[in-house]
Amino acid sequence: MAFLELEHLEKSFGATRVVRDFNLSVEKGEFISLLGPSGCGKTTVLRMVAGFESPDSGAIRIDGKDIVGLRANQRNIGMVFQAYAMFPNLTVAGNVAFGLKIKGMPAAEIKKRVDEMLQLIGLPEHGNRYPFQLSGGQQQRVALARALAPKPRMLLLDEPLSALDAKIRVSLRTEIRAIQRELGITTIFVTHDQEEALSISDRIVVMNGGIAEQVGQPHDIYNRPATRFVANFVGTLNNMDAFIRDPATGLLGLGGTEVRVDPAKVTGHAGERQGLAIRPEAVNLGRTAGADVVLPAVIEDVHFLGSVVRVRARAAGTWFSLDTFNRPDATPPQAGAPAEISFRSSDLILLGAA
Repeated sequence: MAFLELEHLEKSFGATRVVRDFNLSVEKGEFISLLGPSGCGKTTVLRMVAGFESPDSGAIRIDGKDIVGLRANQRNIGMVFQAYAMFPNLTVAGNVAFGLKIKGMPAAEIKKRVDEMLQLIGLPEHGNRYPFQLSGGQQQRVALARALAPKPRMLLLDEPLSALDAKIRVSLRTEIRAIQRELGITTIFVTHDQEEALSISDRIVVMNGGIAEQVGQPHDIYNRPATRFVANFVGTLNNMDAFIRDPATGLLGLGGTEVRVDPAKVTGHAGERQGLAIRPEAVNLGRTAGADVVLPAVIEDVHFLGSVVRVRARAAGTWFSLDTFNRPDATPPQAGAPAEISFRSSDLILLGAA
């Protein structure tokens, strides 16, 4: 039995159905990310688990017990919001201690727990400061410490890094993951940032239109997307159309070149179009060993990014993006020059009928 079970959750606001037949099982100690565009229902799912929203139907169980009827303060769940929601009139120590005082914990135990939390988030000397004296990253650390101080059985994070600049986001998400691992606390993290989800999650739930389109480990979500939406939302894709020549053998026609794919994944009949995609890192400039697909191309754009040279080429009637490593002794490709691109047919992602 999973630690957290969400079964057939439904939620509507007026005539708008926000969450539709949502199902998810989370093991104790897992770090799960709900990933998707704005309006896909991920925050609503989180708020239903927290107790701030009630599902129209469905079950939410923790350790086998349905908690739908419990108020938020009865669920023993910590939550960190997108807005830090700090009490401006309280010091850092006062903010962290707030939930402990509500629980009626003795003053000596509160002080000990606050000191532990400030040490955990790397701000042991900031207890007497006020929120306005902290940076955004420091405020979010304090919000995390406040959520963890009462020793909740689960931690919920609602886009906690979205207000921070890129460099701090990368640093803080690493710290959050390290703290989660140290405490072993079951965590659900909401984000619309695919890189964020891929880098820190045990599993990712990709949401679209209120449903879970795919649930899996980051490696599987990225390399084996289950739907066209997941393939295009997670990472960068080169999309193309091929024509089915022989579905029984997986033979496709792509820009005058024959390509063979897994016939079990071909979704149409002979003469119909088949949607294909490939990640930029799987495409090479020039002929390379192991590549069984070679397409004539024209270089359209070249962007020098330091360690990487990003190339955009046109081949088989579509655009291909690919990255090559910078080599000081090599001249970067030139826009307008003819070229060839190559890749392995096994790296193609089949997206269903085009």
